[in-house]
Amino acid sequence: MTAQQAVDALGVDDAQGVDDALADFQGHLNLIFARARTLWKESAARVHPELQPSGYKLLAYVARTGDANAHQLAELFGIDKSMVSRQIRMLEDFGLVESRPDERDGRLRVLTATSEAQRTLATLRAENAGRMRAVLAELTPDEVRAASKAFRLLAEI
Repeated sequence: MTAQQAVDALGVDDAQGVDDALADFQGHLNLIFARARTLWKESAARVHPELQPSGYKLLAYVARTGDANAHQLAELFGIDKSMVSRQIRMLEDFGLVESRPDERDGRLRVLTATSEAQRTLATLRAENAGRMRAVLAELTPDEVRAASKAFRLLAEI
């Protein structure tokens, strides 16, 4: 996107306006990230009192996708493999994931969320979705789609 296209897309008349709008946007992203960290910490504690936020994120991903292995998780989350291994051991010890040998590569272990973990995560997702719906109720569907597009593009950076 050219600078002029950015100006046009943001609906401002000059480059300074674009810079101001982007600074405002970045400030709000920082607040969203801070809130997300708080929610991960609170959610982790609700799943298990000793679960760390990083373990919660791994568990939520495994539950959402159906299964995963440690290598995939380390790569996806940009976490050192030894940290992923420690988190997986904790998730297993807490009864939140089960592992089995990978059918294609016996050296790998495939993780799946236990039914207890699935139930707890479903409750948390429903509560979070309700809060999100309430907050976004003032937006039109087109505005929600535009925000979603912005977040998708940012995730690709």
